[in-house]
Amino acid sequence: MEETTGLLDKIRHHDKLAIALNENCKITLPEDVIRILRKPHRLSFYYFQYLEKGSATFKTDLKEFTINDGELAFGLPNQIFTKLPYDKTMPQYALSFDEHTLTLLPGTYQFLVNPFNTNAITFDPAAQQRIKNLLSGLFQLLHAPGKQRKAEVILAHLHTLLTEFNTAYFEQYQNHKGITGSRLEKYIAFKLAVEIQLTEHHDVQSIADSLALTSNTLYAIVKEFGGVSPKEWITNRLMLEAQRKLQYSNISVKELAYELGFNDPGYFSRLFKKSIGKSISSYLAELKDLSHN
Repeated sequence: MEETTGLLDKIRHHDKLAIALNENCKITLPEDVIRILRKPHRLSFYYFQYLEKGSATFKTDLKEFTINDGELAFGLPNQIFTKLPYDKTMPQYALSFDEHTLTLLPGTYQFLVNPFNTNAITFDPAAQQRIKNLLSGLFQLLHAPGKQRKAEVILAHLHTLLTEFNTAYFEQYQNHKGITGSRLEKYIAFKLAVEIQLTEHHDVQSIADSLALTSNTLYAIVKEFGGVSPKEWITNRLMLEAQRKLQYSNISVKELAYELGFNDPGYFSRLFKKSIGKSISSYLAELKDLSHN
């Protein structure tokens, strides 16, 4: 398992902003970058692939999904991401940028918390055209001859793109599931509270208090959007982090347990087996087999 730390440095990007954009594979990537992208790797940046025409398959944290005409796939920092082989002649855009670049933008983009645990976004025809225009304009800014130093214009394009992505992400659920805004906001706030200090093994009541909710109301909200109780959600999130770390590092079980906030490695191992359905040793053996395929 390889990480993408420094991958942006290997792709042509703006002098001041760690942002890279490829249009229809016009920019030839180095072979070592291609090798990383074709295998499961830990993302160290935000990644977006918009497919104008065609079909492409991806995996995020080993969950496989496919996008088609006018759809977007995205990966978030620390996710295990795989871009499976596809036809490079398909009209497409691949965009990536780092956490620092995100902090320079004027908006907040709640879809990056990924409350619905989906890494694909669909757009209506009008939005598809706007996104294509924005990506094309951004590509020209980043790859025009000579050195481009219009950081404020680049950030304006990126902000508008992320706003389009954010709107479509939530619309695709609101239109089909009748989601109400206030409850969704509380669920997103719950996810953020867990993520900020993941290894502290939050007390559910403390999170409920911080969100001005009763424990029963928090339970109902997390159950509605996450499908499990708040306690189960936190445990599942910790086990996902454990799987990620096992895939991209050679950390021992004892070290992993302590790193994730468990004082008892034995309890951690039992919890992993109960949650994932296999022991850590079996999980590692399967990863080893996959890496040799």
